Amino acid sequence: MAMKADYIWFDGAFVPWEEAKVHVLSHVLHYGSSVFEGIRCYNTKGGPAVFCLPQHIKRLYNSCKVYRMEVPYTPEEMTRAILETVAKNGLKECYIRPLVFRGYGQLGVEPRTCPVQVIIAAWEWGAYLGAEALEQGVDVGISSWRRMAPDTFPASTKAGGHYTNSQLIRMEAVDHGYAEGIALDVYGYVSEGSGENLFLVQDGVIFTPPLSASILGGITRQCVITLARDLGYEVREMFISREQLYVADELFFTGTAAEITPIRSVDHITIGQGRRGPVTAALQAEFFKIVSGEVPDRYHWLTPVPQG
Repeated sequence: MAMKADYIWFDGAFVPWEEAKVHVLSHVLHYGSSVFEGIRCYNTKGGPAVFCLPQHIKRLYNSCKVYRMEVPYTPEEMTRAILETVAKNGLKECYIRPLVFRGYGQLGVEPRTCPVQVIIAAWEWGAYLGAEALEQGVDVGISSWRRMAPDTFPASTKAGGHYTNSQLIRMEAVDHGYAEGIALDVYGYVSEGSGENLFLVQDGVIFTPPLSASILGGITRQCVITLARDLGYEVREMFISREQLYVADELFFTGTAAEITPIRSVDHITIGQGRRGPVTAALQAEFFKIVSGEVPDRYHWLTPVPQG
């Protein structure tokens, strides 16, 4: 689906999509000095609503704090701008990308004399790994690229520069015929996909790597943990070895883009029945009931987009 809408919110004002530009010597282009969020807006029975907006805003500002980026807008102003961007573009269901970045100033590695700029874009975007993947699952492979050691990059921040690692993971996966790759951490334990968190189901218990496995603390990940426990499943955050993936009953990815996507094979080894398993199906069903407005938003995950 084309990445296009009418307007982008750029440093406090709406500009036409084609006119949202930066200078080629902007710091962000040369050093990856940006932080961002990926957020979904769902078309619920009560109208468009943004999923986990306060949580995304909090993580965005925490990422900026780690990288010493002073955001020129308050969290309340950013929240309002995100909702206005969805409404201004007349979108009912979309992907939202707020980005805070260092602009044109100088090109030294010490970035703090460069201006901090902000954009918010939104556009229609379907299932990240394909609509059929939500039921049939995807084929993945273990990547030769590792996630960062804890004293190299701050894994808990969603920074643009970190995603050069994710690009290598994803390109290698595609070259090997997989939909996605799974990275191990520096110690050889399972970490995450190029842009997704990972869950394993074994004998009715759900396992997921801990934050200390160099994963991004996914917002959808935390929602799934909450949902699973409320549905009566035991969830354990613990280190997972590579071979545990091969013998799992079920595996699935979570993420804003991926939502809840089952994994049908790893390294050409079939997982379970080779399609979505019952635990994954139960979590998907409840998740999509909530974000569609079919059942009450008991977790207060949805922020309505003001209309008119």
